[in-house]
Amino acid sequence: MANTPSAKKAIRKIAARTDVNKNRRTRMRSFIRKVEEAIASGSADAAAAALGAAQPEIMRAAQKGVVHKNTASRKVSRLAKRIKTLATA
Repeated sequence: MANTPSAKKAIRKIAARTDVNKNRRTRMRSFIRKVEEAIASGSADAAAAALGAAQPEIMRAAQKGVVHKNTASRKVSRLAKRIKTLATA
């Protein structure tokens, strides 16, 4: 249990930051889910549009420290690769 005023404030700050990060992570995952649903539907145009909306969200999450930069880049790359194979098939 926090005893000092600074430790109590740190707990409040951590709780607030956790809420913000949870919202950012959920938002990122929702955009990724939309891309995956578009891929599953087989529509390359819809999937590309969904990726266009998802990519800034994923990179913003990385910029804000929710996920690592390489993780964000990997997610975008793998989604783009799946869309590319969908378009050629």
